Amino acid sequence: MKEDFIVYLWKHRILRGQPLLTMGGERLEIISPGQENPDSGPDFLAATVRIGDTLWAGNVEIHVRSSQWFAHNHHTDKAYANIILHVVYIYDKEVLDHYGKPIHHLEAKGYFDPSLQHNYNLLLSNKGWIPCEKQLRTQESFILNHWIWRLVISRLERKAEEVHHYLKYFDQHKEKTLLFLLARSLGGKANAAAFGMLVQRISYEILLRNHDNIFSLEAMLFGLAGMLEKPFTETYPEKLRMEYHYQQKKHKLPPPLRFETWKYSRMRPSNFPDLRIAQLAMIIHKSSGLLFSNIILNNDATHAAKLLSVAPSDYWSSHYRLGKTAASKMRPIGENTIQNILINAVAPMNFVQARESHIDTGDAALCLLEHLPPENNNIIRKWNGIIPPSAKPENAATTQGLLELRKYYCVPRKCLKCMIGHKILGGKHASTVHANMPLA
Repeated sequence: MKEDFIVYLWKHRILRGQPLLTMGGERLEIISPGQENPDSGPDFLAATVRIGDTLWAGNVEIHVRSSQWFAHNHHTDKAYANIILHVVYIYDKEVLDHYGKPIHHLEAKGYFDPSLQHNYNLLLSNKGWIPCEKQLRTQESFILNHWIWRLVISRLERKAEEVHHYLKYFDQHKEKTLLFLLARSLGGKANAAAFGMLVQRISYEILLRNHDNIFSLEAMLFGLAGMLEKPFTETYPEKLRMEYHYQQKKHKLPPPLRFETWKYSRMRPSNFPDLRIAQLAMIIHKSSGLLFSNIILNNDATHAAKLLSVAPSDYWSSHYRLGKTAASKMRPIGENTIQNILINAVAPMNFVQARESHIDTGDAALCLLEHLPPENNNIIRKWNGIIPPSAKPENAATTQGLLELRKYYCVPRKCLKCMIGHKILGGKHASTVHANMPLA
């Protein structure tokens, strides 16, 4: 027995019994289970119950065994002074409150349908890609689609919190923040951190003053990336090195990154950081350094995609790396990379901007995601193999929801907080909790 399961029974009021009785033999009526507490302290706050003829309002604590009250040192913690009910699976020890009086106990054992626990144990013991892999195809697509859309909003809200963190770091400078997010997305998983450090090394004002000079932009970015530290045999990178040294003295630029910061291993040439830096320089150049104004305030997905679909300077038509020629001709930024930028940088920024403008927070971001094709990665391909055909993702909004579901519910096995888990677990009981299903 796990405590999470007792929390589930209490939270969704599916403890059965006519009537429920405390360990003292008094009738118990659950008027409100209270608000689940995500922080330290009692498990549920501001609950309301009737015990006998007395109405109680306060906090509820939940354990598998009542003796865990002492094992967790609640008897010495004043945060547990206002406990009106201790809900346990097994009552194995009396607990007194801070005034020396016995705390009311509800022993949940025997007050719930055994099939609930049986189904829960099956989910937890499943060693598949997700706990409900075997049952998922038999579930109603309506429930799955409804849950995925709620998770899309949850994902946008979580990413919006990250944007707020970066806005605070950049003193609410939206142009610099979007540049930072865009650069990280352009770097991909391998070089996201390095790209973030790169754009932090140069002030936005310097980029803005040089936006019309692609050569100077490349020189400063490559120089600060630590890629111009050695002489080159080719003319163009050697000129970049000389220009960087000039700009470095002129603007008193900080020391460059170590070259070892950049990752190349097991990477396609089109994703090499040299080429991505050249593309970043061209995006700044084409947008006149005003990414936020041109992409977020313009609020046009087609325009944003066109602005990001740039080809770097001529040197890169025959190079993937500085000083090394390539046989194939270089193309503009690929559609998958543009989609990644729109999903991970533009949509969250749209969400934040809409919230600040006091309009529907989801419209701009959701509209953008809905107009993008579904993502194609290992996780989404795996989902496509196990979900009902009628629930297959049709756009990036649904794939974002599936990614959220996998990472924050399936992997940590939070089946009790998932709408699909509720349906599989509860069967006939599930209908009582779907409408108010919370997001973890």
